[in-house]
Amino acid sequence: MAQNTLTWHGHANFQITTPNLDILIDPWFEGNPAAITESGEVGKVDLVCVTHDHQDHIGQAVDICRSSGAQFLGIVETAGKVVSDGLPAAQIVNGIGINIGGTVRVQDVDITMVQAFHSSASGTPVGFIFRLEDGFTIYHAGDTGIFSSMELFGQLYDIDLAILPIGGIFTMDPRHAALACKLLQCKRVVPMHWGSFPVLEQNTTKFEEEIDKVAPDTGISVLEVGKPLQLPDKSLCEC
Repeated sequence: MAQNTLTWHGHANFQITTPNLDILIDPWFEGNPAAITESGEVGKVDLVCVTHDHQDHIGQAVDICRSSGAQFLGIVETAGKVVSDGLPAAQIVNGIGINIGGTVRVQDVDITMVQAFHSSASGTPVGFIFRLEDGFTIYHAGDTGIFSSMELFGQLYDIDLAILPIGGIFTMDPRHAALACKLLQCKRVVPMHWGSFPVLEQNTTKFEEEIDKVAPDTGISVLEVGKPLQLPDKSLCEC
C-alpha cells in the first residue's frame, strides 16, 4: 500500500497525499515567497480545503479547482464566495460547504471542520482535522490564536500530527503554539506560518525551545519546502 505523505509549499499551504486522495490546504502559490512550485505544477488534485478567505490562504483555490476538477471544501459563506468567483457549484463539497463541527467523508478520508480564532470577510475562520484511510490523524489549525478548546480536540481525536502557526503578529507565537501542543496532546507538530513575511518569526528556534519546556512529549518536524514527509502507517505501528 502506498504511503501517506505531507508536503509543505510554504506559509500555510500543505498537500496531503494518500493512496486514494490528493488534498491541498490553503493553496497560496503565486505571490508566496516560500513556494518553489507553481499552482499548475502540483499534479493531480482531488480536494482543495480553505481555512479562510484571506488571499494568502485562499490563494489559487478557484483556478486549481477549475483546471483540475477538484472539489472545494470550506465554510458555507466562503464556499458561496468561490462560487461567485466562478467555481461551479457542482464542485463544492456537500453542495454548499459545511460548518464548524461537521464531518464529511471524501474517498474514505474523514474531514472535520473545527473552530479557529482569527478574521475572515466571509464566514468564520476554521481548522480541519483529517482522519486518513489508515487512521493517521492530522490537525491543520489554520490561522488562529490559542484557545482552551484545543484540549477537547485532544480528547476527541488521537492527533498524530498537528500543523500549527508559530509566526506571531497574526497568529499564535512560539510560546502559545508550544502550549497548544500540550493541550492537543499531539504526538508530533509541524510549524507553519513563519518566515513568509518580515514581521513573522524567521526560524523555528524559539518554538523548539518552548516545546522542550512545555510539551517535551511532542516531537517536532520542521519541513523543507517542496520535500514530502513520509507519514507512518498507523495500521502497522503505534505512532
